[in-house]
Amino acid sequence: MRFLSAAEYTADRAWGAQDLALVEGASVRLHWTDEPYIWHVNDGTEVFVVLDGIVDMHYRSDGTEHVERLTPGRICIAGVGDEHVAHPQGPARILVVEKQGSV
Repeated sequence: MRFLSAAEYTADRAWGAQDLALVEGASVRLHWTDEPYIWHVNDGTEVFVVLDGIVDMHYRSDGTEHVERLTPGRICIAGVGDEHVAHPQGPARILVVEKQGSV
């Protein structure tokens, strides 16, 4: 058994991650970032939970870009084919559960 504090986790680069567990083909990772990710489309479902900080999740639907502000405790579920990019507003820590090897 192990315990950790998400608020204390820092990576050496934006979107650096600590692998926490593998659960039946899904990776559970703790990310730290202070920079946006890249626009991407998932090949599997992604669960994105903001643990610390603020993240603006940009996503495209029917050719229109939208933004949802995620604060600690807010959860984003991106399905297969959902085009999106996360933009942290300062440092943020995020728990991501997704198919192992996803972008």
